[in-house]
Parts: sequence; C-alpha cells; structure tokens
Amino acid sequence: MKAYHARLLAPFAVLGIVTDGEFLVGIDFLPPGTPELAPQNQAAEEVGAQLRAYLADSAFRFDLPLAMRGTAFQTRVWQALRNIPGGSTLRYGELAQRLHTAPRAVGRACGTNPIPIVIPCHRVLAQNGLGGFMGGTGGDPLEIKRWLLAHEHFPLP
Repeated sequence: MKAYHARLLAPFAVLGIVTDGEFLVGIDFLPPGTPELAPQNQAAEEVGAQLRAYLADSAFRFDLPLAMRGTAFQTRVWQALRNIPGGSTLRYGELAQRLHTAPRAVGRACGTNPIPIVIPCHRVLAQNGLGGFMGGTGGDPLEIKRWLLAHEHFPLP
C-alpha cells in the first residue's frame, strides 16, 4: 500500500492524504473499509481538518499549500480548475476555449489531477452528461463525482 500521511473516512471513500511534510501532494480515493490513519505530520493534520470542513459544509473554501507536480500544461489546467466556484460547473469545451486548447487535452489533465476535491476536477462536465472522473468513465469514480456535485448543490445531469 502507498505511504499515506493520513487516511480520512468520507461518505464515498476513504481519502488517502499524501504530503511532503509541508505541502499537499496528493489525495487518493481508497475503497470503503480501508483503515483510517491519524495524521502523521502537521500538513496532513491541516489537510484532514479542511477536508472535514468541506464535507460538513460545501461552501468551505480550501486554503492549503499545494505541490502541483505535473507538466506545465497540466498545472495550467489544474490552476484553472481552482477558479471554478463551488456549486457551478464548466464543460470540457468551455474550459478548453478559455485555455486555448482542445477539450480532450483538458479531459486528460483533469484525469491526472493528483489533488481531487481541493483541485475540483469534478466540476468539469462533458457536453452531454457527467463525462469522466479520475481517468474512468463508469463505476465508482462517477458515483464519487455525482456525490461531490450533489454535495455542492449542483443539479445533476
């Protein structure tokens, strides 16, 4: 199993939190039943506190130091995702137009987002329907996306 600095129970999964001791590096969706893990450092403790605040109140706004490790293009897409307010969405094509790129490229960058929820890739939808989530287009990933959108009071397609 990957080395996590905390594992936090959420309504849809267990959130595996990875930090570098100072910055949030990643959040993984682990299967229900994965044992929780108390924060192993101060950064993981703060990430857990902010995730719990978001899970309790979808209007909560994250304020965490992030280590966005990806290509220059991925980082540009992930930064744009952070500007999509809670309770609203964009289509892949709309975001691509804003970034002067192609919708599929935006979709690939969303699918490789290492810090979901905090970098809200769940707020990007396909032209007709939900689109994908976490690199998948069916099964549990879409149920997590549906849960997050419903939590943010967005009417589901």
